[in-house]
Amino acid sequence: MTEPFIDKAKLADLAASFGVLLDETARERFDCYAKLLCEWNEKINLTAITDPDEIVVKHFADSLSVLQAVSPAEGASLIDVGTGAGFPGLALKIARPDLQVTLLDSTKKKLLVLEDIAQKLELDVVLLHKRAEETGRDPLYREQFDFATARAVANLRELAEYCLPFVRVGGRFLAMKSAKTDAELAEAKAAVRLLGGKTAAVHTVTLPQAGERTVIEIEKRSTTPAAYPRPAAKIARFPLK
Repeated sequence: MTEPFIDKAKLADLAASFGVLLDETARERFDCYAKLLCEWNEKINLTAITDPDEIVVKHFADSLSVLQAVSPAEGASLIDVGTGAGFPGLALKIARPDLQVTLLDSTKKKLLVLEDIAQKLELDVVLLHKRAEETGRDPLYREQFDFATARAVANLRELAEYCLPFVRVGGRFLAMKSAKTDAELAEAKAAVRLLGGKTAAVHTVTLPQAGERTVIEIEKRSTTPAAYPRPAAKIARFPLK
């Protein structure tokens, strides 16, 4: 019997604290995911976190905390914008295989890694090698998803412009943050409203040895105006106010 790469019991306990029950298949997939992530990371810079215990807490549990904030309906669609090494999108797919998950990233190498990992985990996901601001204007993807997620360091008002165009009216944009968000929320309020959203809730969890994490839940109340998202350079230089 192969020695586990991660502490699967610890992960299951952390997931359970968010109301997420991981069956044996999910635990094995997370174990394989962590191992493959570290193997690939020796060839491609995917993450600075390679210690198995830190992967469990800072990548896997952090990703699953989204499911404490919201409970997607069976078969709900989700796009993970700027997915990187697959967080939170691929982790959510492992925990909830029924979800229709799309992983979007502008870096081809990262998506090739995720394609390999998804195949080995026998998970059906859609991989998009595109820029978020261009894809958000494409009728094939614009306002087509129940949920959009982003775990990024960008300011919320910028993230909102990238992500809200993907969300259907009535859906949710879930912005994952690690720091206090009061000032950022206030700064982004007008931009979120302009893009058709409204902050529905701010969910906070504390991860062991990793501190506080926040999931900002933004409800899509109305259609995003056709002018958005703008080109990336404009989003960066002239953030919505």
